[in-house]
Amino acid sequence: MAAAGGAARGRFAVVGGGIAGVTCAEKLAAEFPSEDIFLMTASPVIKAVTNFKQVSKTLEEFDVEEQPSSLLEKRYPNIRVIQSAVKQLKSDEHKIYTEDGKEYIYEKLCLCAGAKPKLIAEGNLYVLGIRDTDSAQAFQKNLAQAERIVVVGNGGIALELVYEIQGCEVIWAIKDKAIGNTFFDAGAAEFLLPKLTAEGRETPIECKRTKYTLEGSEEKGRVTGASDKLGSALGPDWHEGLHLKGTKEFSHKVHIEIQCEVKKIYLQQEFIQLQRTSLTFPKGEKNVEADEVLWPVYVELTNGKIYGCNFIVSATGVVPNVEPFLDGNNFAVAEDGGLKVDKHMHTSLPDVYAAGDICTAAWEPSPVWHQMRLWTQARQMGWYAAKCMAADALGESIDMDFSFELFAHITKFFNYKVVVLGKYNAQGLGSDHELMLRCTKGHEYVKAVMQNGRMMGAVLIGETDLEETFENLILNQMDLSMYGEDLLNPDIDIEDYFD
Repeated sequence: MAAAGGAARGRFAVVGGGIAGVTCAEKLAAEFPSEDIFLMTASPVIKAVTNFKQVSKTLEEFDVEEQPSSLLEKRYPNIRVIQSAVKQLKSDEHKIYTEDGKEYIYEKLCLCAGAKPKLIAEGNLYVLGIRDTDSAQAFQKNLAQAERIVVVGNGGIALELVYEIQGCEVIWAIKDKAIGNTFFDAGAAEFLLPKLTAEGRETPIECKRTKYTLEGSEEKGRVTGASDKLGSALGPDWHEGLHLKGTKEFSHKVHIEIQCEVKKIYLQQEFIQLQRTSLTFPKGEKNVEADEVLWPVYVELTNGKIYGCNFIVSATGVVPNVEPFLDGNNFAVAEDGGLKVDKHMHTSLPDVYAAGDICTAAWEPSPVWHQMRLWTQARQMGWYAAKCMAADALGESIDMDFSFELFAHITKFFNYKVVVLGKYNAQGLGSDHELMLRCTKGHEYVKAVMQNGRMMGAVLIGETDLEETFENLILNQMDLSMYGEDLLNPDIDIEDYFD
């Protein structure tokens, strides 16, 4: 509907074509079939949730699929996809200006613009951030010519990447003592390490998850690795179908440098002038040989070691993408850079909501829930934000969604099923907790985080079949002290006790 001055009017507008934005728009479109829902996205493709499966009360599995936005408009005729980035928000006037010069007037707005990679060095051609499909493709192209790369970061993407790369030496720099610190403790890392260094690989189970199609994008001569163009985040199996192979014949060579960060990056010319020495790929513990090869780029780590490589992968987390919205609007912004939202996903500004990676939960959370910028939470927040916007528009009240009762995430690392529940790394519990472990090498790893006889969190790696039982134990906070060590005894069928 056109309004005065050529501005289009819509009752609801959503910014962002990732999981949070698309889920939010779909839910609004279903609740208000006769209203136009504007969905503004900078990318020609949107991220859709497919094959959604509720595994248990709080655990959910789904696939993330990139689709042309026309498919979304087919499914929901009242969603109007506006393919343009947002230039400015004038929240006091309820107006959005897009890069293509148009303006839109909304009654209620949800910001789901995601986050962008936190690069260790901005504007360096040899530093690649991996977050979306474009950057994954640029990475693949560069890897095909690479003999050695340095990977910096210790989250899910770094973990997957290091595991999948073949035929290329990988120096992996992590600031923690153990790998995968966002998801695991040292014990789980130890359990997974043999998989990382194994020479022969089992063929991965055929994956039905991701289909990346950016039709026509290749012909447009896109610059590879241009990180200013924000795509939405990768789906859970983003490396599937990418051929991650370097130039060498061996399958797998990974060297981990722990408890260090990148101190400085030198280009070849600068490095030669400084007359410093870099190291060869370590062959054993005592190896400190100088490298004779000249590399395009060099990384100096805070532990004093310098390695040359073809390029550097920065997988060091994300920063909420709030830039386009802050100017002229008085948003309350959290310490991590996200827009603060209350328990109804409402920002500090009237009629403006936010969901997914761009927002920071500023309500008093349940004792066993915390925010993590993951697909599952983006979907839950987008869906719940739409419900809150709908309730508000209709003057109804709404209860906090159950998905925020318990942190629950299911994923896969190194071909193992991984389930993390509650305060799985004893987040915020201080020293007042104990861990119970059960581990069968190469088969399963079970960890329960206990406090005052109650289960507060768990990590399950492998086919343990314990997720529902543990979920119930954490949710109902039953006192388990009488079971002691038997709680994890594999000969006792724990499910029989707690159903």
